[in-house]
Amino acid sequence: MPDALYDTIGRGYARQRRPDPRIASRLMAALGGARSVLNVGAGAGAYEPTDRSVVAVEPSAVMIAQRASGAAPAVQARAEALPFRDQAFDAVMAVLTLHHWTDRARGLAECARVARQGVVLLTWDPGADAFWLVQDYLPAFAEIDRRQFPPMSGYGEAFGDGARVEVEAVPVPRDCADGFLGAYWARPAAYLDPAVRAGISSFAHPGTEAGLERLAADLASGAWNARHGHLLEANALDLGYRLVVAQLAKA
Repeated sequence: MPDALYDTIGRGYARQRRPDPRIASRLMAALGGARSVLNVGAGAGAYEPTDRSVVAVEPSAVMIAQRASGAAPAVQARAEALPFRDQAFDAVMAVLTLHHWTDRARGLAECARVARQGVVLLTWDPGADAFWLVQDYLPAFAEIDRRQFPPMSGYGEAFGDGARVEVEAVPVPRDCADGFLGAYWARPAAYLDPAVRAGISSFAHPGTEAGLERLAADLASGAWNARHGHLLEANALDLGYRLVVAQLAKA
């Protein structure tokens, strides 16, 4: 995760990026019986288990400073160079952070190195269709994300021979409590709120003004509802977010 980026945009992250209980439940189930967990790219600590021994790794001092009192101890370090011995933790988790790593293959190898049992990742499938915000208004986001997120087929190789990797879809609830890019698919006006955008790293890219102006105009005219209003009948939507669960083959 680029330190400078989150030292700049991360100052209000804790207010917008709160764990959604339904997504949290999926993550906790995927961690299984792991008693010790390393959270890589931990940010302000959303989704960290409270019933297990947790250590957080986060490169940005600004993000670490937002961690709640009583949160798991945090080490300022990067995914690509985890400062822990081999198999130091039962499991490693990483939540919507891979696209910020400078060397994703190395970061995944490091996660596998320090885990005894498995690695649990919440990520995005670059082979998935982009949702309406990206398709209609901010297509550059999809181009950037497809370059940054590893393909689903690459995780088996990343975790080594003998690893068993399962990939599960994680539909986003219409009232998602977290504030990542796809969280407001059923609340389109939220993307016009600067406070909401401050919790979404994609909006740190330049050139979003024209797309947001088109969205505002379409909401005002009813054009958005004419094209996408049918989505509001759904309780959750598959936007390409995926849970990758790797069970490692360790001697």
